[in-house]
Amino acid sequence: MRIVFMGTPDFSVPCLRRLLQDGHEVVGVFTQPDKPKGRGYALTPPPVKTEALQHGLSVFQPKSMRDGEALGILKELRPDLNIVVAYGKILPADILNLPMYGSVNIHASLLPKYRGSAPIQWCILNGETKTGVTSMQMDEGVDTGDMLLHAETPIPIDMTSGELHDVLSEMGAQVLSDTVRAIEAGKLQAIPQTGETCYAPMLTKTLCPIDFTKSALQVHNQVRGLSPWPAATAELAGKRVKIFKTALGGETSAAPGQIVACSDTIDVACGDGHTVCISELQLEGKKRMSAHDFLTGHSVTAGEYFQ
Repeated sequence: MRIVFMGTPDFSVPCLRRLLQDGHEVVGVFTQPDKPKGRGYALTPPPVKTEALQHGLSVFQPKSMRDGEALGILKELRPDLNIVVAYGKILPADILNLPMYGSVNIHASLLPKYRGSAPIQWCILNGETKTGVTSMQMDEGVDTGDMLLHAETPIPIDMTSGELHDVLSEMGAQVLSDTVRAIEAGKLQAIPQTGETCYAPMLTKTLCPIDFTKSALQVHNQVRGLSPWPAATAELAGKRVKIFKTALGGETSAAPGQIVACSDTIDVACGDGHTVCISELQLEGKKRMSAHDFLTGHSVTAGEYFQ
């Protein structure tokens, strides 16, 4: 099948690889423009571009999908199907409907829940115990198209969004492979989205500050949902600390935010009378490290407070 692939970040790369492994003819790859990164602000290609060029694929990076340029390219490429995986641009109807089989999206949630740009993180922030990947026939709405196939996975209580991202990206590649195979065989039946919906908006740093008066589970979910980016934060001795990994601890009578133990972890009291045990953190201006290494180089004692 002649396929145009549209994607940008690391999450999209396994899907592109799988299309090539399955023997499909990827006639073009659309991805976001290169962006300046790092201290030197050097222009850096998105991961999908890097992967595509390694396979000798044609790469297109239009700034807009609505000015006619992208549509003209697609008409020349004559795809049978568009595959869209975390591309980051809204596609107009003329592009969605151009191929014979339309456009299929791989979305990192069990639709219709968690439509939007950050489904992986919001699943964990909200304490969900399972999630998955859904393929859908795209329409002009935001993740509102008819569902095709899906796969589920449990979310372990200590899994971070970064870890879940890696699981779902590989799962997405399998769901995509199965979806395209079923389309070719004419055995796919689209199912309209019905039932409970919710939206997963883009993350912002306003979500980062920890309120230790909340329950230990709420704090734990905040930490793992925002790890590795943008990372939950708190202040210790007047300095900001990013917190990347925690576990649920035991009961305590200490006030919220108070450090109750310092050994291999930093155990902090929360508002429900339980602790969270910090195991990875980063002091501003320093590198990310284990709590054990942090305590080796910094004087922290029980009774101090995270603000």
